Amino acid sequence: MKELNRKNYETVSRPIKILQFGEGNFLRAFVDWILQDLNDNGIINANAVVVQPTPAGRNKELASQDGLYTLCLEGIEKGERVQSRQIIDVLGDFVCPYTEYAKYLEYAKSDDLEIVVSNTTEAGIALDESDTDFSVCPKSFPGKLLAFLKARYDHFDGDTEKGLAIVACELIDHNGDELRRILVELAKINNMDEAFINWLTTANHFTNTLVDRIVPGYPRDNAANVCEETGFNDINIDKGEVFHLWVLQKEPFIQQRLPADKSGLNVIFADDITPYKQRKVKILNGSHTAMVPVAYLSGIDTVREAVTDNSVGRFVLGLVNDEIKPTIDLPADEMDAFASSVIERFMNPFIRHELMSIALNSTTKFRTRLLPTYNDYRAKFGKSPKHILFAFASMTVFFRGKRGDEDIALKDDEEYLKFWAELWQLDDPTEIARKALSAENIWQQDLSDEENVRLTAKYISDILNKGEREALREFLGE
Repeated sequence: MKELNRKNYETVSRPIKILQFGEGNFLRAFVDWILQDLNDNGIINANAVVVQPTPAGRNKELASQDGLYTLCLEGIEKGERVQSRQIIDVLGDFVCPYTEYAKYLEYAKSDDLEIVVSNTTEAGIALDESDTDFSVCPKSFPGKLLAFLKARYDHFDGDTEKGLAIVACELIDHNGDELRRILVELAKINNMDEAFINWLTTANHFTNTLVDRIVPGYPRDNAANVCEETGFNDINIDKGEVFHLWVLQKEPFIQQRLPADKSGLNVIFADDITPYKQRKVKILNGSHTAMVPVAYLSGIDTVREAVTDNSVGRFVLGLVNDEIKPTIDLPADEMDAFASSVIERFMNPFIRHELMSIALNSTTKFRTRLLPTYNDYRAKFGKSPKHILFAFASMTVFFRGKRGDEDIALKDDEEYLKFWAELWQLDDPTEIARKALSAENIWQQDLSDEENVRLTAKYISDILNKGEREALREFLGE
């Protein structure tokens, strides 16, 4: 069997026009797949350079195969089972700014460069006021991007024709606008001149986006079979569902440079992406985030197992139907159809979507994916949504780091892991609930009214004393 590289697999030479922050499973199964389609159809002629946004990442593994990898798309489409295998070849170079900072900034001088794409998780678009030394690689994603744009501005003497289309794919509200806001604030913290800040906001064009595809990543259960089918050894196989949706806010500058809607894929340039985003983030991502601790502590490892489990499946349906759908201002038939399609996607027989892969950055995900529903539900009904509170209690116990005798490999921001570790120095469920709910620095609001504390403490106590599964059955009235 051959090694997968550009010596053994014929590829097309293309200029690097895209700077891609992130080398994870999602970008490779979604944005890079779309770029491949656009290239294959002659709509664009562009490869991407991948910037590793954290010190630990997959750049070395991807570079060892010259950026080539196999993408497996599997699912149900128009009632038919669909399975495809495709070699993606649009990743043309790799740079780790922590160890190759000069090379990273050299790309800022490129005449070919037109687009920046990012997916650094919800935690990535955040202001770090300590990012003030640009002589070395900044810590945060906005810091890295600001250093890059400043280097580009300086090299081209402020030429307004050298601005970039900046496409943020992180799952936060108004992601493009928020990224631009943070860049401006960080530029002011660093005392950058007004001429640069004006170039930053006028020559560069930021767009808000919504992305939707479930991507479980490397198919550990059948990677060997995939290699047999393609004839290549591949340590970077990626796997996603067939369903995909990319909604971008209409902006002529972006549409000219990234005409992603021209090849027949499910890509939409919309005047307002808010309805699409609310529907997707609240129902799909919100139910994902709530499901993880409830299902995982119940002894379940995958999404499909979770939604087909009697108790966890009932919990997810109750959350979606009783608490999420009523907070979205769209026709009921549209909500019903979308919610049903989400459950079907969760049950995709081809995808083993590990709950622990969704658990990454659970603290931020709870704030961004479930608290908007919590607040909208409270505003509409004058009471707290109990499924969300039960999920909160389960997440709190999840961050104790134990599933029975098994240690949980917790992955979150260090400050949040420290918070949860300190929380579990307490013994009383009421105090644990109160401290967890009142952490305004995390949730950006105080959730600790007496009813919330009482209910959350009860759920925590039940989970600790009876186990997650029995506590869930009691919650559901089984």
